[in-house]
Amino acid sequence: SSKYPDKKIAVITCMDTRLTELLPAAMNFKNGDIKIIKTAGAIITHPFGSVMRSILISIYELGVEDIIIVGHYECGMQSINSEKMIDKMKARGICEKDLDVMKYSGINIEKYFTGFEKVEDSVKESVNVVVNHPLVPADINIYGCIMNPETGELVMIKDREKKTTR
Repeated sequence: SSKYPDKKIAVITCMDTRLTELLPAAMNFKNGDIKIIKTAGAIITHPFGSVMRSILISIYELGVEDIIIVGHYECGMQSINSEKMIDKMKARGICEKDLDVMKYSGINIEKYFTGFEKVEDSVKESVNVVVNHPLVPADINIYGCIMNPETGELVMIKDREKKTTR
């Protein structure tokens, strides 16, 4: 097994445990075939965050040519309520002063922990982050899919085929 993926694909997907076995079966890959980047809700929250950094490294250092963002129905990020989550933090000993540090660092903590209403919209937004990133070359294929976590069925909802110019 090599650090270079056999299929030149990077998949950004949710950290939901149901997808651990379902995703490889649904996409027909085995260990070593692709790079998998997992995040809560398969969301790319920031064009300069760690998920996007991992995507860029997979393109330039690992030879990835296809980026596939796979969200799924019944995702826990649909029910995330940032205010309730902040209440849970306070109950666990995080004080207002600690929350203020985030605020003063330029983080809107309510927005930072907000999920999404429709998984389709979330996947489209993440695809757009990659498509519009200034460091993603035009010859990279970018796809957005939604998976049914019961059946493994995948539906493509958005893509950008290879282009020669931006």
